Amino acid sequence: MPALVDRARRRGAGAPRLLAAATLCWLGGAAAAMAQAPAGDAATIAELRRQLDELRHRLEQLESRGPRAGGQAAAARAPRNATTAARAPVARGEPVPATGVADHGAAQTELRAARQAAAEAQAAAAAAQASAREAERRAAEAGQVASGPALRLEQNVPGLAPPEPMGRAFEDALRADLPGIAFRVPGTDTQVRLYGFAKLTGYTDLNGRNQTDTPPPSGIPLTGSNADRQGGDFGMSARFSRFGVDTRTLTGWGTLETRLEGDFGGGAPTSSNATFRLRQAWAELGTDAFRVLAGQANSLWNEGLFETLIDATNLNQSFVRQAQLRVTGRLAPGLTGQFSIEAPETQYTSAAGVVTPSSNVDGGASPAFNAMPDFLGRLTWREDGAELGVRGMLRELQIRTAGTAVADPAVTRRTLGWGLAAHGRLPMRWLSDAFGTDEVIGMAFYGEGIGRYFGGNTFGQDALSTIGLASHAGDVRLDSIPSWGAVAAYRRFWTTQLRSNFSYAYARQDYPGYARDFTPGSAAALSLNREMHQVFANLIWSPFAEVRNGVFGSGWLDLGLEYLFTRRDLLGGATMAGPGAVGHGIANRFMFAAIARF
Repeated sequence: MPALVDRARRRGAGAPRLLAAATLCWLGGAAAAMAQAPAGDAATIAELRRQLDELRHRLEQLESRGPRAGGQAAAARAPRNATTAARAPVARGEPVPATGVADHGAAQTELRAARQAAAEAQAAAAAAQASAREAERRAAEAGQVASGPALRLEQNVPGLAPPEPMGRAFEDALRADLPGIAFRVPGTDTQVRLYGFAKLTGYTDLNGRNQTDTPPPSGIPLTGSNADRQGGDFGMSARFSRFGVDTRTLTGWGTLETRLEGDFGGGAPTSSNATFRLRQAWAELGTDAFRVLAGQANSLWNEGLFETLIDATNLNQSFVRQAQLRVTGRLAPGLTGQFSIEAPETQYTSAAGVVTPSSNVDGGASPAFNAMPDFLGRLTWREDGAELGVRGMLRELQIRTAGTAVADPAVTRRTLGWGLAAHGRLPMRWLSDAFGTDEVIGMAFYGEGIGRYFGGNTFGQDALSTIGLASHAGDVRLDSIPSWGAVAAYRRFWTTQLRSNFSYAYARQDYPGYARDFTPGSAAALSLNREMHQVFANLIWSPFAEVRNGVFGSGWLDLGLEYLFTRRDLLGGATMAGPGAVGHGIANRFMFAAIARF
């Protein structure tokens, strides 16, 4: 625009045309730019359009007077030029200047330039209108309402009040970066997401009667027991349907994320009056480089390596959720380090059975004592679908007989608990593209005094104690239980929507010699599993599943069938099982599940 204005000032008679054309060009470009601005600038766009209309009208007036104005200018200049020519001699052979004709030609040139500029301005204005209409369409599709005046630019109908403007807070409330059912809290930097699923499971047992939808491998009925003689039955439940609320808030220290989550698995498995229970309640603050979590969350020892439909804590799996303070940091590209201080719980087995800090022993307080938290650490490396992880644990187990009803002397006994585990997940496409998204998974562990973190393996057997054993009267001992095991699994995708999981797990516990002094057939003796085996096979159909950038997403619906085989062998076999009993148990279970997520 500045160049055209300068030309207009130098031209004289053509100045109004060029100035108008220059202004039209500028306003056209500005309108096109403002059309790309947020919906809150709709008033500015409307004002630019009004000015364009006025300037177009003014240009048309100038154009209609163009030839006449050019002629008048030539006529006005002709006498003056003629007088000057009369006073000055003209050299022979020199042409007489045609001043009027030249000025008229210049005026016509300026008029053509003005028309061209006007055409360009009109084209820019049309582009601005098209962009504005596109912005209106997108806003309408997104359900957003612009701030300030109404986004529609039509003139108000006489007698009809214009629609009420709505503020940007309402617009923000309709948009969120989180997936699923999510919204932004008006006037804040907080987003809220609702998530969960409704789940129905049904099962039937082919061996002993086991009336629970979460059968731990360590507690399946022994062969020849009363439950085994009854035979298996059928059950259905929806108590593990889940509901959760996530929030994320931008702060000066990074993103603050909070989570509240629960299900209805807190009651008896045979009751239809499901009891709500808290699963997770935590807040985490920080960035991808470093963040801190506080609250009840999944333990760093947890490991759900392969996909199952059953809700039980399976062999060699850990699904502990407990209060903790955790820090997470990015140590290198793809490598994450974590450290947590977690709530402790000493669990031991004695002649009285499994004892925890909240147990009532012989009518008095429990000798099991929590003296310090559990300390856990974890390293995880991920790259292109592959994952390698190692984790470790250190804890103290303690009993105090003073102040309890235990007949033994008032003593304090301590023992150290520790554990190490490693796992790996390998995409089979690394070996050959023919495998697609298949995965192979492996895990192994060893530890002493870590039974509480493998709820499916033991009845909470961190340690054994001589409390209550007549053969060790006056000799109070607390011995952590060594345990080790491994898991191998394969995830097979028959199609994107149809997949299977196959797994085998093995675990073993080693007990001190006095374990055989427990009364055969007692609760304590029947809980001492020397070895355990478990096999899974399932088929899951997810009709809305997708694979995006090599990552599988199951969609909102899963329908599946599953087979589960479990075997446990007691320490001492039939001798510890009691008269006429067999020292092992076998369970074959078939189940189905339907899961609808939101």
